[in-house]
Amino acid sequence: MTMPFYVSPEQVMKDRADYARKGIARGRSLVALQCDAGVLIVADNAQRTLSKVSEIYDRIAFAAVGKYNEFQLLRVAGVRHADLKGYSYSREDVSAKELANAYAQTLGQIFTHEMKPYEVELLVAEVGEDPEHDAMYHVLYDGVVLDERDHAVLGGNAESISDALNNEFQAGMSLTAALQLGARVLAPDGDPLGSEQLEVALLDRSRRRRRAFRRLRNGELESLLTS
Repeated sequence: MTMPFYVSPEQVMKDRADYARKGIARGRSLVALQCDAGVLIVADNAQRTLSKVSEIYDRIAFAAVGKYNEFQLLRVAGVRHADLKGYSYSREDVSAKELANAYAQTLGQIFTHEMKPYEVELLVAEVGEDPEHDAMYHVLYDGVVLDERDHAVLGGNAESISDALNNEFQAGMSLTAALQLGARVLAPDGDPLGSEQLEVALLDRSRRRRRAFRRLRNGELESLLTS
C-alpha cells in the first residue's frame, strides 16, 4: 500500500513565493520617484514594442515587472475596471488606492488557489494637486500592498536600488534630477542608462486637462538626461 503524498500548507506557500520571486528577479527593474513636476516612473526597458509603464486612467499610471503576458492581462483588467467605475459613478471616484485593492484581491486569489502564481509586481501611482496628495501602491505577487512614500522600486535588484535611492533621494527634487537619479540607480555597472535603454513616463502635476500621463521620449528625454 502506497502512502498518500502530503505537503504542508506552509511549504506550498513557500514554494509558490520562491517560484514567483525567481521569475520576477529575472526581469529588469523600474523605479518611481516623486518630484516637483509629479510622479516620475523610470524603467530599464530597451524594448520598443513592449511597455512596462502605461496610463490606466485620468491621473493614474500602471507599471509592472515580471512576466509580460501576465501583467498585460492585469493592466487591461484594470483599465476596464476603472472605466466601468468612472462611467457608473464619477471619474473622481476612481483612485489608485481602489485599483490597488482590486489588484491585491486578484493576485491574492491566484497565489492561493491556482497551481502557478503570477510572476509579477505592480505599481499603481496617482498624482495629486500637491505632493502630499500623490499616491504610490506597490502590489506584490501574493496580493500584499505596500503604501510607498517618496519612491518605490520593483524588480529583482530592489534591495540595492532602494539603498541607493535612500541615500540620494531628496524631497522636492526637480524632474531633471529625479530622472538622472533613476537612470543612475538602475544601471547595473554604475554608468547611468541612456535614453535608448529607458522607458520613462510622467504623471504631470501641471496638466489641468483630464489626463496627466505623458511619455518622455527622444529629444526631450535625451535633453533631460544630459543637462
